[in-house]
Amino acid sequence: MTETLTQKLMFHFPKCECEKPIIYHLVKDHDLMVNVFRAKVTPEEEGYLVLDVTGTKEQIQAGIEFVKTFNVTVNYSGKGVTRDDNRCTHCGYCTPYCPTGALSIANAETREILYNEKDCIECLACIRVCPFGACASAF
Repeated sequence: MTETLTQKLMFHFPKCECEKPIIYHLVKDHDLMVNVFRAKVTPEEEGYLVLDVTGTKEQIQAGIEFVKTFNVTVNYSGKGVTRDDNRCTHCGYCTPYCPTGALSIANAETREILYNEKDCIECLACIRVCPFGACASAF
């Protein structure tokens, strides 16, 4: 039995490739399940897409190779939101705005804020509310 896995990716589209039905072909031609977290793909502009792709290792690799034929840059780290530990004061202001609990208070006494990157869906709520700019977007 072939193992199914999920990989988080970021695609950066050059100006001329934003109107192509790339996601459609990933699903239809490469048998991948796609979950889009964040996207900005508009005509006449560069674009980006943050997504999970689920399939076999071979299907995912074939899908990535297909995407690259459109001159799309693929970021395999999937990191679109980062947290700067040096800027975070652990005030806790961000935690109620995080819908998945990726930001949470680890200890009520120390109020240390934990960031679980795996649970982050890149909704950008933390970026909008952090008074110290500890959370940032790669885009």
